[in-house]
Amino acid sequence: MRGRAAAGGLFYGWFIVGATFFMSFLAIGSRNGFGLFFRPWQDTFGWSVGTISAVAAIGTVVNGVSQPVLGRMYDRFGARRVILVCLFVFGIGTVALAAVNSMWLLLVLYGFVISFAAGGISFVTTGPLISRWFHRKRGTAMAVQTAGAPVGGMLVVPFTLYVILLTDWRTAWIVLGGLILLIGFPLAAFLIREDPAGMGLEPDGGDSRLPGGPTRASSIAREPPPLECDNWKQAFRTPPIWQLSAAYFVCGVTTTVLGVHFVPFATDRGMSPGMAATAFGIMSGLNVVGVLAVGVVSDRMGRKDLLAAVYFVRGLGYLMLVLVPGVPAIWAFAAIAGLSWIATVPLTFSLTGEVYGLKNMGTLTGIVTMSHQLGGALSIFLAGWAFDRWGSYTPSWVVATVALGAATVFSFSVRERVLSARYQPALVPSGAAGS
Repeated sequence: MRGRAAAGGLFYGWFIVGATFFMSFLAIGSRNGFGLFFRPWQDTFGWSVGTISAVAAIGTVVNGVSQPVLGRMYDRFGARRVILVCLFVFGIGTVALAAVNSMWLLLVLYGFVISFAAGGISFVTTGPLISRWFHRKRGTAMAVQTAGAPVGGMLVVPFTLYVILLTDWRTAWIVLGGLILLIGFPLAAFLIREDPAGMGLEPDGGDSRLPGGPTRASSIAREPPPLECDNWKQAFRTPPIWQLSAAYFVCGVTTTVLGVHFVPFATDRGMSPGMAATAFGIMSGLNVVGVLAVGVVSDRMGRKDLLAAVYFVRGLGYLMLVLVPGVPAIWAFAAIAGLSWIATVPLTFSLTGEVYGLKNMGTLTGIVTMSHQLGGALSIFLAGWAFDRWGSYTPSWVVATVALGAATVFSFSVRERVLSARYQPALVPSGAAGS
C-alpha cells in the first residue's frame, strides 16, 4: 500500500525516526557526558576548568563550522552517506579518547575529529531527512527524533559516571565508542533510506513538495510559500532566517553551556557528583516531555509563538538561578531548563523548511545550526573563564537571562501566518475554476 510499510501497515518513516533517535541517543548522549571527565582529568593531569572548557569551546566552534559544510553535502549526496561516514568516525574518535595523555591529543580528538563528525549525525542531516518523510506530522516526527539526545543524556550520562566510578575514565570512553560502533552504526546502516519515493511510498502529508495545511487534509496541495528559494543565498536577503538564526544563537549560548558546566556548577553549589549527574539526567528526561509536547502542539497551531514561549520560560529558569541560591534552586532549574532545552529544535527547523522550502533545507539548517554552535562555544569558554576569574557561574547566568529575553522577541516577530507554507491558499485543481 502506498504511504505505508509492508509490514503491519506502519509508515516506514517511523523506522527512520527510530533509527535516528537511537543514533542520537548513543552519540549525543555520550557527548553530553563530557562534563563528567573534568574532575578525572584534573586529578590525572592537573588541568584547570578553564583549560578543559577551552577545548570544549573549540570543539563546539568546529562543530558549528561543520554544520553548513555537511548540510551542503546532504543536499548534494543525501543523508545516508553523510550520516554513516560521520557516525563511524565519531565512534572511532570516541574510542581513541581513551588514549589521551596530553591536552593537544584531547584537542585533536575531541576538538576536531569528534566535533566535526558530530555535525553529520545532528539535526543538520536528520531534520531535512525527516522533512522528506513527514509533512502533516512533521513537528511530531522531528520532536520524537530530537528526543533521542535528551534520553541519551538521561541514561547515558549516569551510565558513564557509573563506568568511571566502577573502572576508570579511559574504560568509559572505550565502552561509549564501542556502543556507537557495534549498535548505533549497524542500526543506522540497515534502516536509513533517503526518501519515500525510493521505496514506492509517499510522505504522510500527501503532496511531495508542500507541507500539509492546518486542516490536516493530506490531499490538499497549497501555493508555494512566498520566500521559497531555489538558491540558499536568496534566504539571507529576507528577515526570517536572521530572526531564527539570532534566536538559535541564544539557544546555543543557554543550552550548550549546560552540557559542559552543569555538573561542575552543581558540585560547586554543594551537590555531590552523583547527585549532580542525577539532576542532569532528570533535566535530560524532562527534555523529552518538553520537546514531544511542543512538537505535537505545533502541528495543530502556529510554531513561532510556541518558540517564543520556550525561550521566555527558559529565561525565567536562569533568572531563578541568579536570584535564589542553594541546591533547591538547582533542582527547580533542572525542571524548567529540561522542559525548554531542546523544545526549540523541531520548532526552529520546521519553520525554516516551511518558510523557505525543502530544496536547500540541509544548507539552511546547517547555517542556522552553526549560529547555535558558535553561541554555545562562546558560552562554554566564557563560563569557564568567568569561573576561574570570579569563582562563580552567576555572571554567566545573568548574561543568559538577558539574551533569552532578546530571543523571545526575535522568535515572536517572525511573520509565520504570511510566510509559512502551512498557511498558503489551497491550489485550485485543474478545471475546477470553470466549473
